Parts: sequence; C-alpha cells; structure tokens
Amino acid sequence: MDRTRCRVLLTVLTPLMATLSGTSAMLAADPADSSAAKPAQVPAANAAALPNENWPLFRGGTLAQGISATDLPVQPEVIWKRSFENESFEGTPIIHDGVIYIGGLDGPVYALDLATGKTLWTFNTEAGVKAAPAYRDGKIYVGDLNGRFHCLDAATGKSLWGYETDAEIDSGANFFGDRVLFGSQDATLYCLEAANGKEVWKYQISDQIRCFPTIVEDRCFVAGCDGELHVIGLEKGESLGTVPIESPTGCTPAVVGNIAYFGTEGETFLAVDWKKLEVLWKYRHKRKRFAYRASAAVAKHAVIVGNQGKMVIALDPASGKELWVFNTKTGIEASPVITASVEHPAGVAYTGTTRGQLLGISVKDGKQVWEYEAGGGFVGSPAVASKRLVIGNTDGTVYCFGAN
Repeated sequence: MDRTRCRVLLTVLTPLMATLSGTSAMLAADPADSSAAKPAQVPAANAAALPNENWPLFRGGTLAQGISATDLPVQPEVIWKRSFENESFEGTPIIHDGVIYIGGLDGPVYALDLATGKTLWTFNTEAGVKAAPAYRDGKIYVGDLNGRFHCLDAATGKSLWGYETDAEIDSGANFFGDRVLFGSQDATLYCLEAANGKEVWKYQISDQIRCFPTIVEDRCFVAGCDGELHVIGLEKGESLGTVPIESPTGCTPAVVGNIAYFGTEGETFLAVDWKKLEVLWKYRHKRKRFAYRASAAVAKHAVIVGNQGKMVIALDPASGKELWVFNTKTGIEASPVITASVEHPAGVAYTGTTRGQLLGISVKDGKQVWEYEAGGGFVGSPAVASKRLVIGNTDGTVYCFGAN
C-alpha cells in the first residue's frame, strides 16, 4: 500500500489453526533434460491454482496469497528497464498474456510489452494511479486518485466506461462472477457489473478502505481503517460479521482455508478465523514495534511479511510463532511474493525496500539469496509470472527481471 497512514480513529492502540489442506504440486524438470533448472515444488497448499503465466490481480489471485508458480531463477538478472520522465510508480503492476499493465502518479496507465518493455499504449487518467490494475476478459479495471474507476480495453487502452466515487482509490479490484469489486477512501466497498459499470450494491464502513477486497467463495474480506475486519456477503452486499482488530489497517488479508492473515498500524499481525469470527493469534515483535503497511505472502509452512521496523518476518501459520527475522536497511511497504526453486524448495520471498533495494530471502531460514540496488524506493509490490519479476519504483523506472 502507499506510504500514507490510515486516518486513525482509535486514539489508543491496545497493545490452533487446522493443518493447511491440500498437497504441493510438483513442477518437475523435463526427464530428457537433466540440466533443466525448474522449481521442484510450489510452496503452497493449493498449488494447482497459483499464478504461473499470468499475474492478473494485485496479489496474484482472488485469495491474495502472494504466491507464484512460475519458473523464476533464485538470482534473477535485469532483462530490461524503462525510465519514464516526470513519473513515479507506487502501485503494483499486473501481467497478462505477455503484457504489463501499471499505473503512474503522473496520470497514465501504461501497457508495456513484457519481452521488451516497449510501450503498447497509454491511457491518461488526469489524476494519477496508485492502485494495481486488474485484468478480466480482455478488459483492464483500475481506480485513480480522483476516485474515478475506469474500465479499459486491454488491447487498445480505449475507455469503455467509468464510475465516480467520492475519494481516492488506492488498491486493486477483484472479481465475483460477472461483477467487479473495489474499495475507496470514501469508506465504501463498491460492487459493479463488470460489463457496463452499473452499480449492484455498496457496503459502507466508518473509515477509509485501502485494501484489496479478498474473495473466498461468496464472501469478501475488507480490513479497514475503522479497526475492523469485515466479512461481507457478495450476493447482496450484507454484513456477515465483523472482527475487532484494535487498530486501523490498509493491508490486504491473505486467506488460506478458514484463516485470514494481515497486519495493522497498531504494530500487530493477526490470524483471524473468518468462519468463527475470532482472532486465533496475534504477533508483536518483542522489542521493535512498528506498523505493517505491506500485505503478507502465505506459503505452506510460513507467513512472510515486512513492516516499517526494517524487518521481514516469518511466522508459523498455525501458531504465530516467530520463525526468523531478516533485518533490512529501511522499512518495507512492498508486499512480498514467494516462488519456489530447486535450491530453495520451501520458497524464496522477493520484496523491495523504501530506499530502492530489492531482496530475495529464503523462506526456510531467512537468509538473503539475492540483492539488487535500484535506487528510488519500492512502495508497490512485485508481479511474478511468465518467468519474470516486474516492479516499478518511485524514480519512475519499471524493472523486468528473469533468466538472462
């Protein structure tokens, strides 16, 4: 999410899970080519459904798990980079069918060729974009800083329809059937018909919505700046219950099974059972107390998240026990993405710091396996698909990494 804090309504921040179901998918090397270096195992319970060739949403998929099944080298090299004059990127790109879509603070939404970085088209929002675009059925959906939600033709960038909200739109859209959902700083979750932008329903809370609306079955999860996790029925937009989380947040809940994982401005990371509407566990670092503004990635045996305390932390999904802490030079706002590899079958978490350092960290033991000094700052998160890692920085440069 972006650097601005949620408006704090709470003046005082008050300082089991079942085994993850399913089995890991095996991405075996071609038996005729023993030298083929492909990931041996996808480190997630639902590996078959993970993003691989495409990364169409903010966290890769509707569950916001931040896991990719693509074949990315442990130490990816720069394939290309593109710098845009007077531009700054604080949003997360998406990838679909060999095209990158990313919004810039100067106004445009860019479509870039994944292979070369060449600009295919631009669409000027006249306001700037922090939200991640979303792809569905040949269309791009994205909100801007003026609160207008756009539907664009993915091939040409032509505007198909627009919808006005009353405040800035920060995070990406998600989909339920033939509907598109997104939140706004006007404290409202909107559900529109994806084909024409017609309003289906609105769900309002008492403060801003900055997170990506995570969707499981017929439910949506919104962690709000009002200090509540909201569970919302998607057919009618009615409340199915709330869970007090003690502090505001703009972080997106990552969902595995019955559990939603996310951090807050109150220096706490939580696991919430969304069926029972109860907090299973809370984690606070024993010495350093800093806000969470990055969303978590959830692998089979670890939840990985960065915070403002210059740390990337791994927690046990079932208990919240601290597994390891990796200390960075600066704060983390870019949400990590996890991929697997032959060398690191438990996964490698890739993220960026607010001072322009890109990192690859072993999920198993928290050891650094990759580093790239880019400069600027990384606020938006990586998109990882089609054997590429793509990310933009505040200096207005889009980077594409892979096997060179």
